Amino acid sequence: MRAVAARAGVSTGSLRYHFPTQRALQDAVLAGFYDVISPDDRIHDRSATARERLIDCLRHVLALAGVGEQARAAWGEIFTTYIEPEPTAESRAAYLAIDREAHRRVEYWLTVLSNEGALAEGDNSRRARFLVTVLNGLSITRALPSEESILTTETETLHAAVDHVLNSRF
Repeated sequence: MRAVAARAGVSTGSLRYHFPTQRALQDAVLAGFYDVISPDDRIHDRSATARERLIDCLRHVLALAGVGEQARAAWGEIFTTYIEPEPTAESRAAYLAIDREAHRRVEYWLTVLSNEGALAEGDNSRRARFLVTVLNGLSITRALPSEESILTTETETLHAAVDHVLNSRF
């Protein structure tokens, strides 16, 4: 926190006033990062169905993961940073911040759809966790060799997952 405050040219006390914990600061940085890399997500475009909009938003997240070599490199980095070594408090906090932001983003999309009446009443946090798990699996699939079309498999999986979320109460 001291290093961040010094770099920002503010006092540590001032930084702690706005971000009482390191986790709060990390969450704010990640939220800003996602807002910059995907400012135009399609969730508010009512000219498309709720299903189409949610699938497009999920596809946008997958696009960031890349395909083939790019996806393998990204997952290699995740493995060597968060899986292979014994987790430290710092690496755990960093990974959990990334995971929380992904969850927050998907839950936001679901809240928009709920407010429009496109979703049955239910727990959007659980729905978001389900969809983030699907995204994680699909992003790993993008990194692995496949005999089938990744696009076809991914499309079928996204349609099944979104249909499940839109048509069930959980």
